[in-house]
Amino acid sequence: MNLSAKPPFDLKSTAWTLTALRLHSADIGVVAAALQARFADSPDLFDDEPLVIDLSPLRDAEAAVDFAQLLAQLRGHRLLPIAAQGGSAAQMAAARAAGLAQAMEPDGRPERPERPEPRPAPAAAPVAEPEVPADAVREPSAAPTLVVDRPLRSGQRVYARGGDLVVMSVVSFGAEVIADGHIHVYAPLRGRAMAGARGDTSARIFSTCMEPQLVSIAGIYRTSETPLPAAAAGRPAQVRLAGQSIIVEPLTA
Repeated sequence: MNLSAKPPFDLKSTAWTLTALRLHSADIGVVAAALQARFADSPDLFDDEPLVIDLSPLRDAEAAVDFAQLLAQLRGHRLLPIAAQGGSAAQMAAARAAGLAQAMEPDGRPERPERPEPRPAPAAAPVAEPEVPADAVREPSAAPTLVVDRPLRSGQRVYARGGDLVVMSVVSFGAEVIADGHIHVYAPLRGRAMAGARGDTSARIFSTCMEPQLVSIAGIYRTSETPLPAAAAGRPAQVRLAGQSIIVEPLTA
C-alpha cells in the first residue's frame, strides 16, 4: 500500500450562510398562493438557491407542516430546500423525515428544537461563501473591507465576510454581491445586493446608479417587482432598513 498517495477525499470544517424562508403559515395552499403572487413575474430570481426553512414562527403552535407539498412549491420557484431550523421536536422530526437536514447554529451546534426565549428577527440570507476574485484587495483591519475593481457578470458572486464590500465597476443583472457590513457600488447596481448578511440591521447599500434586481438588509428583501421611487431609480441612492421595511431613497449632498 502506498502510504504517501494522496487520499481520495478529506473532510474540512467550513462556514455556510444560507437564505432563510420564515414560515408564518402551515397552510401550504396559502403559502403557494403567496409564492406565486410574489415571484411569478421573476421566474429567474432564484437559480436553485440553497434554502433553510425557518419554522420558529410555527413552533409554539405545534402546527403540522406538509413538507412534501411545501418542498414541491419551493422547488417550483427554483429554490433548493436543504435544511430546517427553529421548529418543535415534532416539526423537526417531520422535516428530517422529508429529507431536510437540521440547520446548525452559528457556534456549530445543532439548533435546539425548544427554546425559552423568542428567536431573533430575520437573520441573514445565508449562501455558501464564494471564492474571492484574484483582483480583490482586503484591508488588514478589525473590520476588513473587500475591494473589487472589475465588473461582475451574471452568475458571479462576491461575499465580504466580516466587513464592507466596495465594487468599483458595474454589478450586472444576475450577479450577486454580499457583505456582513455595508455595500458600496460606484457604478450601476443591476444584480442582487445583500448587506448585513449576518443580521446587522444598521447595514446599508449605496450605489451611484441604483437599478437592482434585488436588495436585502439583514435578510429582509425587496425585489424589482416593487418599483423604486422615481427620485432614486437609476440615480445615486441608498438602501436602508426601517423596522421591517426596506427604504430606497436618493443620496443628497
